[in-house]
Amino acid sequence: MVSINRRSILKTTASVGIIGGLAGCADNEEDEPPAEDDPEEEPEEELTEDEADETDDELAGVRVAHLSPDAPNVDVYVDDEPVLEDVAFGDVSEYLELDAGSYDVGVTPAGEDETVFEETLEIEAEDYTLAALGELAEENQPFDVAVFEDDLSDPGEEARVRVIHAAPDAPAVDITLEATGDVLFEDLEFGEAETGDVPADEYALEVRPADNEDAEPVETFEVTVAAGTVYTGFAIGYLEPDDAPADEPFDLEVTEDSVANEEMDDEEMHDDTPDDDEQPDDEAMDDHEDGMDDDEESGDEEI
Repeated sequence: MVSINRRSILKTTASVGIIGGLAGCADNEEDEPPAEDDPEEEPEEELTEDEADETDDELAGVRVAHLSPDAPNVDVYVDDEPVLEDVAFGDVSEYLELDAGSYDVGVTPAGEDETVFEETLEIEAEDYTLAALGELAEENQPFDVAVFEDDLSDPGEEARVRVIHAAPDAPAVDITLEATGDVLFEDLEFGEAETGDVPADEYALEVRPADNEDAEPVETFEVTVAAGTVYTGFAIGYLEPDDAPADEPFDLEVTEDSVANEEMDDEEMHDDTPDDDEQPDDEAMDDHEDGMDDDEESGDEEI
């Protein structure tokens, strides 16, 4: 998958505008004298920390998940601008930063102009997953793009796990723990999502038909989750791929959505301020200066 951040597109557009402006200046260079520098020109004001935080609070995080098993690779457009290209089945993009507001979202087969989905979406300053669900053939489920709001808040000492049912030919399912038989998520239907917090550990998750305790699991998946981390498990593909519009077997695609301590670790890596224990005290500095004075006097005597 090739991911193109919308911010990069805006930077490229701005660069083109600057180049065009410079070209216009070159055409008029013989007619107008060069502009004199304004000695009183004030530098641009930098945003304060509070203003920067306020700006961040107005941004939405949006990612795209291609979960339609019989759909080809796709391009994704926001307000007619390509933001993601050649997204394959099972791919989940990084979060793209957008200002909160209304956007026209379109999906086309990769490299083509034909639109398979187009809708105006209202995006608030939250985090979202736009998931392409169902089938173009509509044998089991119609093609659609669902919007899921993502809770990326810190789960503390536990891990947050969400499961999205995106397997078109699968019935409602229960997600159980193989070790204990406990039900983690119950009666999860196609297009639905459920979220829960669990202790950090290794788990074997069983996928079973709902309302049938005696049924054998259709699949078991081994997952490991860490404290302070948010995950999404996308149940995708077909239970019966041989009879489906596409040969995409049932699978659980797990993504790591957010790690609570990432920002803290990044700050620590860039914090070069010595600890209090490493700061030289005044007495040590005085002793050092006295020693330097003694060395200078000694040197004078030798000379």
